[in-house]
Amino acid sequence: MAEARVRLDQPKVERRSRPLFDAEAFGKLTEKIARFLGTGRYLVVQSVIVVLWIIWNSAAPKHLQFDPWNNTKFIFLTLILSLQASYAAPLILLAQNRQDDRDRVNLEADREEARQSKADLEYVTRELAAIRMALGEVATRDFLRSELARIEDQRKDEQRKDEAREKKRERKEAKAAAARDGAAPEDPAGD
Repeated sequence: MAEARVRLDQPKVERRSRPLFDAEAFGKLTEKIARFLGTGRYLVVQSVIVVLWIIWNSAAPKHLQFDPWNNTKFIFLTLILSLQASYAAPLILLAQNRQDDRDRVNLEADREEARQSKADLEYVTRELAAIRMALGEVATRDFLRSELARIEDQRKDEQRKDEAREKKRERKEAKAAAARDGAAPEDPAGD
């Protein structure tokens, strides 16, 4: 009879032990094998082995042939190549899946970087627009020069007016002093 579990809110503990393996290490191994299967060196080595196999089993004495052509038509060679292909295909698919996962992660990182770049560009664009708007309200060098020239002209006009007033006052004082002294007033300007 089955033993009743004491607590139903906890999963049942398995008693069988499973072989533990590192998925990352296994994935790296499959990638190495898949990379090797995709090289010219592998094709040359495999071709040399197949040619040597056929030559040995065709030309060697009957008692040294382990896969003779006459009786079995290289059945053992066919079995070995089929076995190699049956392992190569899943290993290549595992390596491709790992590469797809890496590509997916890289693509997401690229998308995030593109989003951040776009946000940064939008921020810089807004700041540049704000600076342009602020510069529209800021005095330019030419404007400042023209204003300074206008102020300088006003100051010179004021000086001339002050000098003219001063001369006029001096003439009035000279006339008043001459009138007090009883002498005829002398026009300093020669009028």
